[in-house]
Amino acid sequence: MIRCIRHTAAFSFLLLVALLVNAARVQVVEAERYGANPADRRVAIARYAKPRGAVLVDGRPVTGSRDSGGRLRYERTYTDGPLYAPVTGFSSQTYGTSLLERAEDGILSGADDRLTAFPWWDRLTRTHRRGGDVHTTINARMQRAAFAGLGGKKGAVAAVEPRTGRILALVSSPSYEPGVLSGNGAAVDEAWRGLNGAARRPMLNRALQETYPPGSTFKVVTAAAALESGRITDIDAPTDAPDPYTLPGTATRLGNAAKDCEDAPLRYAFRASCNTVFARLGTELGLRTMAATARRFGFDDDRLRIPSPVAPSTFDTRMDRAQLALSAIGQYDTAATPLQMAMVAAVVANGGQLAPPYLVDKVTDAGGVMVAAGPHRPARQVVGPATAQQLQELMTDVVEHGSGRRAALKGVTVGGKTGTAQHGVRNEGMPYAWFISWAREKDGYEPAVAVAVVVEDAAADRADISGGGDAAPIARAVMAAALRRGPGR
Repeated sequence: MIRCIRHTAAFSFLLLVALLVNAARVQVVEAERYGANPADRRVAIARYAKPRGAVLVDGRPVTGSRDSGGRLRYERTYTDGPLYAPVTGFSSQTYGTSLLERAEDGILSGADDRLTAFPWWDRLTRTHRRGGDVHTTINARMQRAAFAGLGGKKGAVAAVEPRTGRILALVSSPSYEPGVLSGNGAAVDEAWRGLNGAARRPMLNRALQETYPPGSTFKVVTAAAALESGRITDIDAPTDAPDPYTLPGTATRLGNAAKDCEDAPLRYAFRASCNTVFARLGTELGLRTMAATARRFGFDDDRLRIPSPVAPSTFDTRMDRAQLALSAIGQYDTAATPLQMAMVAAVVANGGQLAPPYLVDKVTDAGGVMVAAGPHRPARQVVGPATAQQLQELMTDVVEHGSGRRAALKGVTVGGKTGTAQHGVRNEGMPYAWFISWAREKDGYEPAVAVAVVVEDAAADRADISGGGDAAPIARAVMAAALRRGPGR
């Protein structure tokens, strides 16, 4: 009898051990797989049981949470939603997350293991941690200046700090109110359909996710290639460029909107935006040199994250010489995001070095303790300091004596390049007006900011100088905000 009791006890013990092992398997090993099952509502209920962490600008939250009283209890709220939507994105119980809300979802939702000292214990006990906070690099003054400058026109602004890569402004227009997508229900569904069906595409982040032909602003890259390769050694020497220029292998004659471009020195050609000079330079330099220079500036990089993914800017590596000539002036199929062109301006301003751009300064837990700092990746040399100095001369000449005069600021050294990007069949579409620039105090050494502005629905003619009328004043306002200058200074 005692022997039977012992056998029964041993068998019961084995069953208990098996039960515990299975429970551990379900709660720890298989937890992620079960949690991903859409039929498991407990995950969603737990996710929204506590307020979401905040996204901060200049130390102040621009997002919050409200208690809806429903099963998915806390819904996302936004302060100045349209202003910061290109930064925050949206967080919706129905449609998920986007942009920074998605890239930093682990911190904001409390799921990131960096928010606790014992993540394994939290997983075992199913503890739902409070969300942490994401501190952005955005400067509120500059963000407002860019948003007001666009004034609802289709376009975008990106501004970075050249020395560090901190993104100081990121605006896309028209924008939208992300708060209408918070929660669930018929109203959210209707708002989603309305935003996605809108003709002006307000949910498209034009600063990060749209690429445009950069037009004459790309001549900064072509000039850099010419100077770095030694093809141009004196920016005031004649270039032996014809006007018009017959594209190699074709009967197409490329002309200029400006006068006196024949045999023009690089300084004048850059200021007047002579297409013929830069197209000919592109073909002389060759595809390999042009493509390599573009890559050093950041083109053809599909790995850029800020931490939201950025659409890759492209410079084709399979072109004939005629196509290369057009690409050298920012046409054909060369395409760039506004952030990429801000990076181009930043390289010039920063002595030829590119500091990779980033949007998150640090993340903290719910108690304000820093969990992680921003990426702070090291800068890399794109062009030599001597080349950067010559490019600075060319860009300041555009602002002081050329088409970029409307970007000038009193007591500030400003460099810029205007451009109009032609597009559509036979270039019949409304041109995009571009302006890229950088600024530093007259008595300072370090540049304060680099800016790129593109205006899609610019009321401009097709001359290369139109970016000076539509985009340059917006860049000026952003640079003034960076340097704390009033509108009249």
